[in-house]
Amino acid sequence: MSICIVFLGTGAAVPTAQRSLPAVMLQRGKEQLMFDCGEGVQRQMMLAKLGFQKKLGIFITHMHGDHVLGLPGLLQTMALMNREKPVQVYGPVGLAHFLDCLRATLQFQLTFQVDVHEVSAAGMVCDGEEYSVSALPSNHAVTSFAYGFLEKPRPGKFHPEKARAQGVPKGEAWGQLQRGKNYVFPNGRTVKPQDVANSPRKGRKIIYTGDTKPFVGFEVFAEDADLVIHEATFDDSLTEKAELDSHSTPSQAATQAKKANAKSLVLTHISARYPDTALLLNQAKKVFPNTVIAEDFFELKLPLSE
Repeated sequence: MSICIVFLGTGAAVPTAQRSLPAVMLQRGKEQLMFDCGEGVQRQMMLAKLGFQKKLGIFITHMHGDHVLGLPGLLQTMALMNREKPVQVYGPVGLAHFLDCLRATLQFQLTFQVDVHEVSAAGMVCDGEEYSVSALPSNHAVTSFAYGFLEKPRPGKFHPEKARAQGVPKGEAWGQLQRGKNYVFPNGRTVKPQDVANSPRKGRKIIYTGDTKPFVGFEVFAEDADLVIHEATFDDSLTEKAELDSHSTPSQAATQAKKANAKSLVLTHISARYPDTALLLNQAKKVFPNTVIAEDFFELKLPLSE
């Protein structure tokens, strides 16, 4: 299945007329994975024509307002729309207390369960049947995590003529082999997926940094990523300010992507001082040519590899 990434908010710290606050939605089939949750994100979802009833996981990089203050509003909006499916929320220690305090103060009721999973160290934070999401501590002013979405290998192309030659009956047996499982005949003879299909295909890998300056470990974490979504708050002339504020410049983000051997780079978390982002884009492209700068509602599709 294809993956579509929708940039719901691409600004930094304060919203502008052109940019809402950080939120990136990864859509995969009937699932949604949101990375950061800036203010007004539910309105951005409406404008992007994204539904509110799909299976949803939300990944918060750090507890700064521009990345997390949209969460209570989104949850309340979904409750008012009578959502029933549970929502999984991941983020740094303190996230559960934050939500508990808001719910107690605002006294709003939810129609669905919210499961909060606090992240305190590097490692896998969720592991599904077809993909996993891992976290890695980044380098920001407060505890912050980058997230990596990684699809598990998919079975290679299935060859029906090979299955017939092996005597495998069409139907569930074929489906079993296509899912990467052995088929065993009643007499004990076994047909393996590699007997009737090509080698497994590598899953897609997407990295989202959140707010950070360059940090050790990113190169390995993002190695061979299909897409790196990296903040680039300030242009290269403000490298010292970026260092003090624990942010990145376009050249720094591009260097990180290049070292990781990533296929493509999208810059986001753009300071309000840049209504025209040509300067930022040019700086990044000098280091990593396959770079774009996201605007609100920019969509990027990652098709299945052959």
